[in-house]
Amino acid sequence: MNLTERVQTRKAIEYHSGTADVEGIVIDTAGFGGARFTFTAAEVASGGTNSMKVQQGDLANGGGMNDLIGTSITIEDDDDDEIFQTDIIKSLKRYLRLVLDKDTANVLAGSAVCDLYDPDNMAVAGSITDEITVETHISPIEGTA
Repeated sequence: MNLTERVQTRKAIEYHSGTADVEGIVIDTAGFGGARFTFTAAEVASGGTNSMKVQQGDLANGGGMNDLIGTSITIEDDDDDEIFQTDIIKSLKRYLRLVLDKDTANVLAGSAVCDLYDPDNMAVAGSITDEITVETHISPIEGTA
């Protein structure tokens, strides 16, 4: 199985460092059965109380989005360089986004991607222009990369 042909990866949150909440990029899930969000925490300030959650809605511009029950994950102040994932299978609405809920006193830095998987059609473009570069190598030989 070639995972690249069955998954499309998109940016969900550009690298961000600060204390303000972040509403991620709205992800259109049309044509896919699932969406897995992966947040990589670069720096979590001591004493920070942060979390991430997923919202869904009917509008491509993110208007009227609501939290999905059970998707909140706490990010502790000792979680520097850790990875957090939440997987939404068969969302009830077309558009999803990841939200970082930060406390207003302590810095949380990091970025996130969304992997769309289980496509309705197997011909999946592995990347979106100017966002992610994808290469596939089948049985590569050793040598200069």
